[in-house]
Amino acid sequence: MTATIAPLVETDLPEATRIFRVAFGTFLGAPDPETFWSDRDYLHGRWHAPHVASFGAHLGEKFVGSNFATRWGSVGFFGPITVRPDLQEGGIAQALLARTMEQFDAWGTTHIGLFTFAQSAKHVGLYRKFGFYPRFLTAIMTAPAADHAVAGWSRYSALSDADKAAALAGCREVADSIYPGLDLTEEIRSAHAQSLGDTMLVEGHGRITAFAICHYGPSSEAGANTCFVKFGAVRDTAIASADYQRLLDACESLAVGVGMPTVLAGTNLARQEAYEALAARGYRTAIQGVNMHRRNEPGYCRPGIYVIDDWR
Repeated sequence: MTATIAPLVETDLPEATRIFRVAFGTFLGAPDPETFWSDRDYLHGRWHAPHVASFGAHLGEKFVGSNFATRWGSVGFFGPITVRPDLQEGGIAQALLARTMEQFDAWGTTHIGLFTFAQSAKHVGLYRKFGFYPRFLTAIMTAPAADHAVAGWSRYSALSDADKAAALAGCREVADSIYPGLDLTEEIRSAHAQSLGDTMLVEGHGRITAFAICHYGPSSEAGANTCFVKFGAVRDTAIASADYQRLLDACESLAVGVGMPTVLAGTNLARQEAYEALAARGYRTAIQGVNMHRRNEPGYCRPGIYVIDDWR
């Protein structure tokens, strides 16, 4: 039987969440896959986000898998893609991916990628069929949170409506300096509207010079006791390195302020300076995966770019 792919509806979310936990828990060898990653939520926040397209797979009346396509302006990535473990390698993931690629084409996305398990030839082989090529590793790193006596940063949630609009415009400028058309404004709005965390704004020379979207809490993607930097970027200037340190100070101070003892931040190793700065601050790799990019394009994974993200 061929899988039917359609937009994911809200009533499918409980089963999609169960399959997500069982699929990842089984692959990673968890003792109880049904409760794997129960301290975080990768699905509901994305389903509710206006910049994410969600797809479900059905075999007859049975829900069997899902995938999520995220649009950050001109940049897109997909995942988590999960299929019921007993039905894997039956063409369901390929059907989900075919529909996902149609969505990226409809959006006019210019750069598309994904994060996957570096050690899994099966996963890499699947994505190669859709034009993705494995590139540099991505290190998802952790460090204890530390409070820093720094000035010049603010929290998006504390701003007035007028100041929020100005901040979003500034963040759009920062992202566009990294890659043309890269735009995180909907991600910022969505995190705020759903109370998934907050966005840190770092100012310099009268403008926003860096920002970071941080998740924390059980309904977010962070995990227990963790402040997760889902995306962070520094304006591409001659002082980007110093501004990156200020951004990390702000994220760590936020973690302390909201009672999260650990900071989780990932970066692609093609962004050599961004990775080495994290390592020099004491961050250590907790998870390691590989980025795959369509047409093997570098996008914003290149030296000299100070960006935190991991596309999970």
